[in-house]
Amino acid sequence: MNDLTTLIKSRRSANRFIEGIDIPDRTLDDIFNEVKYAPSAFNLQHARYVVVKAPDLKDKVYEAANKQHKIRTASAVIVVLGNMRAYEEVGRMNEGFLSLGIIDKLEYDQTVEEVTRFYKERGESFMRDEAIRNASLSAMMLMLVAKDKGWDTCPMIGFDPELLRKALGIPAEYVPAMLIAIGKEDAAKPRPRGYRKPVLEFVSYDRF
Repeated sequence: MNDLTTLIKSRRSANRFIEGIDIPDRTLDDIFNEVKYAPSAFNLQHARYVVVKAPDLKDKVYEAANKQHKIRTASAVIVVLGNMRAYEEVGRMNEGFLSLGIIDKLEYDQTVEEVTRFYKERGESFMRDEAIRNASLSAMMLMLVAKDKGWDTCPMIGFDPELLRKALGIPAEYVPAMLIAIGKEDAAKPRPRGYRKPVLEFVSYDRF
């Protein structure tokens, strides 16, 4: 197996973490410096992260996450958000191309107009779907990068988004897509990997 295959097969959701292990901010920055290369629609980079390490705030996230024990034992809890208004930054995201002469002003203006119209015509529901969809792409990258650097993760969807929003001051335009607990897995009582469907059960070609 190549290194990527090994990494994919070794990553799994950690059910328990070893308590008291700190994850340095520099380590997290290193992870996010690779996560930034995740794909996103129109390169809008919808994902936004809030890393929660402070004990008092972790307690609030613990309450918002239905008192799941892994919140308290993880080294940090990463809140994955998607920006519903990411399309409003399309101009800024393309300024570099414009200044380098990769695109001219006409193409720049067309890009801004077309992307803005693309989102506005499809409305709030589509913007929300896009926020979650693109944040989720980024979150998967985060979990793989973290594993590559020796850290275990667990994606979590069991939380009250409004309690989370109040606890962390999350603006209305950001949709909480998931939580990711990160730390060192407590593998004292390892659980076998869950059943995985054979390819023929979830893949078809040309027709459903």
